[in-house]
Amino acid sequence: MVLSSLCYIRKDGKTLMLKRDKREKDFHKGKYNGVGGKFEKGETPEECLIREVFEETGLILNKFNYEGIISFPMFDGVDDWYTFVYTASDFTGQVVDSDEGTLHWIEDEEIIKLNLWDGDPYFLEWIYNPEYANQTFSAKFIYKEKKYISHQVIFNGGK
Repeated sequence: MVLSSLCYIRKDGKTLMLKRDKREKDFHKGKYNGVGGKFEKGETPEECLIREVFEETGLILNKFNYEGIISFPMFDGVDDWYTFVYTASDFTGQVVDSDEGTLHWIEDEEIIKLNLWDGDPYFLEWIYNPEYANQTFSAKFIYKEKKYISHQVIFNGGK
């Protein structure tokens, strides 16, 4: 089992997206995503989030919002992944170069046009659409050999 955090950092109608284009053997090579990564031993989801955002962007999160959790059974063909998803718009610092890929501020309405994992538009809708503003989600996304198959979601009130 792999535990990870994922954050969509927002500012002035744009979101900081990471294009995974720097490591040859990257399972996510060529895809755009928010920033985040795997837990280290003993970390809470929030500690992982804060550390990974700083390591990948140079930004320090002052506040962030929990959006939900996504499970990806056998996502890489080996492990089940559990990803804690957050958004943030209160941060300090300057964006720095990332070892994971190149960082880009993308207009929110353009994100859906990027090279994303095929299931990402579903949960991005839950994050960006005001209709879901007071809800968190618990979702399961099924992929086989990097291809999206299906998903299930449960919404919980009171974000």
